[in-house]
Amino acid sequence: MRYGQIPGLDKPVSRLVQGTVTIEAATPENFRLLDAAFAAGINAFDTAHVYGVGKVERAFGQWLERSGLRGEVVILGKGAHHNGDRKRVTPFDITADLHDSLARLQTDYIDLYVLHRDDPEVPVDEIVDVLNQHQDAGLIRAFGGSNWSYERIETANQYAAQNDLTPFALSSPNFSLAEQIKPPWEGCVSISGPQGTAARAYYREQQTPLFTWSSLAGGFFSGRFRRDNLDSFTDYFGKLCVDCYATPANFERLDRAERLAEQRGLSLPQLALAYVLNVDLNIHALVGSSTPAEVRANVEALDLELSPEELRWLEHGT
Repeated sequence: MRYGQIPGLDKPVSRLVQGTVTIEAATPENFRLLDAAFAAGINAFDTAHVYGVGKVERAFGQWLERSGLRGEVVILGKGAHHNGDRKRVTPFDITADLHDSLARLQTDYIDLYVLHRDDPEVPVDEIVDVLNQHQDAGLIRAFGGSNWSYERIETANQYAAQNDLTPFALSSPNFSLAEQIKPPWEGCVSISGPQGTAARAYYREQQTPLFTWSSLAGGFFSGRFRRDNLDSFTDYFGKLCVDCYATPANFERLDRAERLAEQRGLSLPQLALAYVLNVDLNIHALVGSSTPAEVRANVEALDLELSPEELRWLEHGT
């Protein structure tokens, strides 16, 4: 396992971050998965206030209590997700969600607290101020934004610098080998493909820790999607993947990824994850391993080195 450091956090953070969105109950099977991830060297786990309407945080909190690993585990907790009634990136909602999460997780602090969404209509000063208050109170160690544009993060950090406050320490955008032609939902921020060039340049210059999600591009790199079977996907997530990623350019990237995976003796998902982990950015990749075998496969992908020439070929075919 490889690790990185996040400003404000005194623990190393694994380059793979195990997702918990499917863990809605404290079952032996779910606990075995979390045990397997930690045994493989993954010490960071992604949670969110909105997952399972609280069930995920409660189940993960029970695993933490049973394992006795709280001091070694890095919790990436997310809050202030919008709901069907209104946008919720406000000091009140940030505070309410944080306290809910602390209670559910059975802990008195969250290592990395990330705002699950942004609302550009809310001034950054209100947001930075309340996050600093919670950090000063010891409730969070570092904070950042998920699906925040790099411009908004830069604005927030300029405000922090001007007022002697702690800035955003991390960002969590979508990133994969495939480029989104349509966002899967309103407010999704991706740094993939040509459209993400400016964002990647900013994050490269700043060396911002990035906790990227969906290295498989919503399942596009699962191996299930072909040019001639797109009409067969009738479920919500299958249709969403087709709408967002099924373009000639992305299928060409898929073809190249399959060829390189075969040459390297890897699965297509492993190659897609290896691409994300090999670009010249400070990346921690969120992965959704659902079995111990998938944990092992993802760890193997972490150890694969791709050359600059291979990365360029995967992206552009040249």
